[in-house]
Amino acid sequence: MNRPKVSFYNLAWRWHFYAGLFVAPFMVMLALTGIIYLFKPQLDPLMYPSLLKVPAGHHQLSADELLQRVQSAYPRGHIKQYLPPIDAERSAQFVVQDQGQELNVFIDPYHGDVLGEQDAKRNLQAVARAIHGELMIGTVGDRLVELAAGWGIVLVVSGLYLWWPRGKSSAGVLWPRFSARGRLFWRDLHGVLGFWGAAFLLLMLLSGMTWTGFWGKQYADLWNRFPAAMWNDVPTSDQQARELNSATRQTVPWALENTPLPMSGDHAEHMAHDRADSAPAAPTVSLQAVQDIARQRQVAPGYSITLPKSATGVFTISVFADDPRHDATLHVDQYSGKVLADVRWQHYSNVARATELGVMLHEGKMFGRVNQILVLVVCLMILLSAVSGIVIWWKRRPQGRLGVPPLRHDLPRWKTATLIMALLALAFPLVGASLIAVWLLDRLLLSRFNRGPESASSST
Repeated sequence: MNRPKVSFYNLAWRWHFYAGLFVAPFMVMLALTGIIYLFKPQLDPLMYPSLLKVPAGHHQLSADELLQRVQSAYPRGHIKQYLPPIDAERSAQFVVQDQGQELNVFIDPYHGDVLGEQDAKRNLQAVARAIHGELMIGTVGDRLVELAAGWGIVLVVSGLYLWWPRGKSSAGVLWPRFSARGRLFWRDLHGVLGFWGAAFLLLMLLSGMTWTGFWGKQYADLWNRFPAAMWNDVPTSDQQARELNSATRQTVPWALENTPLPMSGDHAEHMAHDRADSAPAAPTVSLQAVQDIARQRQVAPGYSITLPKSATGVFTISVFADDPRHDATLHVDQYSGKVLADVRWQHYSNVARATELGVMLHEGKMFGRVNQILVLVVCLMILLSAVSGIVIWWKRRPQGRLGVPPLRHDLPRWKTATLIMALLALAFPLVGASLIAVWLLDRLLLSRFNRGPESASSST
């Protein structure tokens, strides 16, 4: 006798269950930390007014004068970055490495008074960003977040298949039946939220994946292509611009992460100097001169200037703009002041442009307050969908067992849907590897753990 084929509906339900069980805690974490970072422009001035706000004056001190004031206040510190004031009523900021701690140091640009400092890695926004990106545990956390995002895509695809009306009325499909009680109401709410939020959630997941260390790096290496001529006459190092970014600080735009960092001056001579002396560089070009270059080249306000780390390093002027059409990344020779590279929106590939737009939509920056509210609504939908999914599982879970949906053998397999799952596994290798691991775990362990009478119902 031939073995009956497994119903794809039940198989999809089973995978949706596994995805939800793994993804739900991550979705809650990503939504909560995302909301905190989403409102950074409003929260920072409220939380740190004495550091960020200054009375508008008539004459700003030069960047070099401000630099000297900070160096005097932190004689043992190493200054990594300078952020000029974004408007007449905002302070200037320096990033200082001092006694093993990275500090944001704020200074009045008119009087040169140091206003105070902030732990660059332990303030609310930095912590939210680090948790959001890598759970504050480095590479392992990055891979876990990437895995959760990939499984989130599986969750959305399988959820849409399960939601498909199949001849049902609109009630409970396009809107919940508010007269329903108990598990039925939570199931309606879960399905409706999943449907209306699916496109937004996919955008959030895919745009977020571009920042991950494994899939995101491969994606960037594939699509972030610039004309080779841009670097022909520029000595380049073996370092990439991505090294200027960190879990808590964004310096260069995504599109520039895998571009090489140029080298200053006679690079062969300075490379020998670097090997003999690892001390930071002493640039002959002033910080104010670099700031003047940014102004002359009309770099949008909000840019940072990263100082050279070594004798071969460069100044990097970069703005990761709310509107990516204003993105700019310039590398400046620390000895001659020559602009070695100047990369703007028009140099990006079409895929890089689409990705940058997606990232800005993801962060709620592209369309100002409207974009913030839209992303807030999506985050709240994610939270409610995760909670409702957990409630549904808890209410149907047989006592003492995990409650994995049973496999039925009375309906034909949907080969197209199976192909979609296979393509998702190929597109996201970490998901593919984990799918195999979960399948083996399901066959070898969970089937024994769940052995016993299961609900015969085939609906969620």
